[in-house]
Amino acid sequence: MSVSALSPSRALGGVSGLLPVVLLLGLVLVLLKAAQLYLRRQWLLKALHHFPSPPSHWFYGHKREFQEEGELPHLLKRVEKYPRACVRWMWGTRAFVLVYDPDYMKMVLGRSDPKAHITYRHLKPWIGTGLLLLEGQTWFQHRRMLTPAFHYDILKPYVGIMADSVRVMLDKWEELVIQDSHLEIFGHVSWMTLDTIMKCAFSHQGSVQTDRNSQSYIQAIRDLSHLIFSRLRNALHQNDLIYRLTPEGRWNHEALQLAHQHTDAVIKERKAHLQKEGELEKVRSRRHLDFLDILLFARMENGSSLSDEDLRAEVDTFMFEGHDTTASGISWILYALASHPGHQQRCREEIQSLLADGASITWDHLDQMPYTTMCIKEAMRLYPPVPVIGRELSKPITFPDGRSLPAGILLSLSIYGLHHNPKVWPNPEVFDPTRFAPGSTRHSHAFLPFSGGSRNCIGKQFAMNELKVAVALTLLRFELSPIPPGSLCPCQSLC
Repeated sequence: MSVSALSPSRALGGVSGLLPVVLLLGLVLVLLKAAQLYLRRQWLLKALHHFPSPPSHWFYGHKREFQEEGELPHLLKRVEKYPRACVRWMWGTRAFVLVYDPDYMKMVLGRSDPKAHITYRHLKPWIGTGLLLLEGQTWFQHRRMLTPAFHYDILKPYVGIMADSVRVMLDKWEELVIQDSHLEIFGHVSWMTLDTIMKCAFSHQGSVQTDRNSQSYIQAIRDLSHLIFSRLRNALHQNDLIYRLTPEGRWNHEALQLAHQHTDAVIKERKAHLQKEGELEKVRSRRHLDFLDILLFARMENGSSLSDEDLRAEVDTFMFEGHDTTASGISWILYALASHPGHQQRCREEIQSLLADGASITWDHLDQMPYTTMCIKEAMRLYPPVPVIGRELSKPITFPDGRSLPAGILLSLSIYGLHHNPKVWPNPEVFDPTRFAPGSTRHSHAFLPFSGGSRNCIGKQFAMNELKVAVALTLLRFELSPIPPGSLCPCQSLC
């Protein structure tokens, strides 16, 4: 047998022969991708030509205009200039239709179009495929399974739990204002609403408001919210691999771990409690189960219908949505009342006549504060807790004014734009609670603080109760100072 050595020159010659082939293939792929992007842009331009918008750059779209003027001020200019809807180009091949008209809203929310995958997919690593991201029959099954957790008989005793959590927060405020009369409230309100949802929906014992681990969860939620909105506006960060290699991607990964550690601990704690002797039978005998127990019993009794992954996704979803939205809402309501001391005092007098010193507040009290409820709704009109909803058209749609859009178009249902639309709400920037006075009339889809249609917020009654309890007890204990125009807002995440 003979063995011949491979000549270095022959090896180099082979490599150099492959190089032109690789370069040619690379060039072909680049040209194909460029052609694909070009055709996509041409399709979008044709599909959206009925909907006007300011001139956009072919590469970075309307990014400069929104950056220079600010997200919300520029949006309000568009709402005033372009009736019903307009186009926003994120970059050359991504655009969506901004909708802020009640007739348009009613049509879209009355359909079963899915959430816009391109945008909502960034939430999936955080909250999994829970009720927020589910579609079709699986969404319907989970919605039906979880609806009993928000039955009136379940919600009634929660009012006392909410009040206890609010009082813990207000006690802390009384200590803090001795040192400084100016108080940044959003962090404190977030801890309070997390404390409430943990006790009401997840049978948690103890106080989240004094638990450092819970405070790290709140910070992780803030970080994730900021990072997701930032990622949506960066074309390069749409690729998962590229994003993971960036500093923001690594920060996102760390925040995800913290958030999931918290929810895993909640599930583990409740499972351990149910395994105690006699506890399972005691809980099973209740007429109504709370949110987490419904999930755990569904898992135990029919494991194939609800996997561990499904369970964690629902807990992640409601842990976030059950506290962050209400924290934002409460903070903005208190901001609005602080900015309008006359309305604040009228609310205080109404609450004092109803509750006296506030030693006790019950379910029945919540329907006996009409003016305070009007102010809460007007604050949510000005500062909606859910400012935008995304949809992707699954089939063509024709709006009442005759304009049409094909399947595949992304819609951004701007609740903020709708609530500030001067054609819907006269003098929309004026705080006027009488808009919601008994007997007042408006379009059925003019006011959507908790979305609308079949996919409206399952916990909206829970949230509204918590808003009323927090506002009532706060006004009994504190006089909120007027805030000068241009001051910082209480909730940095929406400014």
